[in-house]
Amino acid sequence: MKSEIIAVGSEMLTPYRQDTNSLDLTEKLNEIGVTVAFKTIVGDRQKDLVNAIRTALGRTDILIVMGGLGPTEDDLTREAMAEALSLKLRRDATQMAALHVRAATWRMPMAENNLKQADVMEGATVLPNPNGSAPGQWLDTLFEGYRKLIMLIPGPPSECKPLFEAECLPRLRAALPQRFIAKRTLKAAMIPESQADKLLAPIYTTYKDVETTILAHAGDIQLSLLCTKNSQEAAQQRVDELASRMEEALDDWLYSSEGDSLEQIVLYYLGLRQATLAVAESCTGGLVAQRITSVPGSSRSFLGGAVVYSNQLKIAFANVPPDLIAQHGAVSEEVAKALAAGIRQRTGATIGLGITGIAGPTGGTDAKPVGLVYIGVSDAQKTDVLEHTFRGPRARVREWAAQQALDLIRRRLM
Repeated sequence: MKSEIIAVGSEMLTPYRQDTNSLDLTEKLNEIGVTVAFKTIVGDRQKDLVNAIRTALGRTDILIVMGGLGPTEDDLTREAMAEALSLKLRRDATQMAALHVRAATWRMPMAENNLKQADVMEGATVLPNPNGSAPGQWLDTLFEGYRKLIMLIPGPPSECKPLFEAECLPRLRAALPQRFIAKRTLKAAMIPESQADKLLAPIYTTYKDVETTILAHAGDIQLSLLCTKNSQEAAQQRVDELASRMEEALDDWLYSSEGDSLEQIVLYYLGLRQATLAVAESCTGGLVAQRITSVPGSSRSFLGGAVVYSNQLKIAFANVPPDLIAQHGAVSEEVAKALAAGIRQRTGATIGLGITGIAGPTGGTDAKPVGLVYIGVSDAQKTDVLEHTFRGPRARVREWAAQQALDLIRRRLM
């Protein structure tokens, strides 16, 4: 069955707040075999909210509306839902009493407008909210002749998530036929999104029962496969079959079949080879080291390194010969090679990584434009250097360079 989540609140239409609740709710819905087809954000205007609700009810079976259940004038979710369904609101005596008790417990006077939180739609079940004053509501009803399951839940995360898990999920499980979802996440590095889709679209488009999505970011391609069936075994079999064919097509671009990060895979290979890594980073400013050390247990394989931004530190920390910098410049294949070999020898690591480049937005020339990066990887046998020019603003150049560096280490260890 398809569902929609509507997040209510004008603040989420500004640059300062965003809806994060729907991510958690989506995960919980997927676990019981419910897919989320739409997510909508609506401001605090009753007419707009009524229109959004009617649109949602016309295209999905399950509707969850978050927020707008408080006591203020702009909390209009109850009123909008009642209008959309042509239902009356009744003031529930039990909820009124609970609001008075809550106010007395907190030793606060209760304003008259607080009582609107006790307004309940005809036929709805009140969902208790132990973490706040606004209860939720559950309604199993018909809209234009079709059954709809509707939930109104408070917006604050400390109220939304516990109430949904405690009150909504059990009701959904009881109301819906049992379905099972299988998921797989494949990841590939440094393959263009268009090339990945050219390789994979002829494969995944033949699996109409598996939902496949491609997400690209900073040299990383994430492929999410999701299948819903009547049994876990059937769903898993379809996902695994498709994943196997996609893995074969991606070949060496693929670095994970189970959703692991690139830094996790690098550390896995380092551990497998009983190898260690040290880094000398210039333009990336420690991004590679940050990514690696974000993984628990990375100290078993990662020795450390240095951010060698200045020429003086390239010389002092990575033993780069001064005349090499003078002859070729700090951003050069020769210096990248020296950084990788120098930090390896200086630390005693099995593998050394050196990165130097021009992240921008200034500092580029015709011969060495902004975005030019040299990445060196060194072990006891050889030192290789990759030259690449990454397009975009400073942050993008640095992100891509760090991703490329990690992928070069992975490939060296494969």
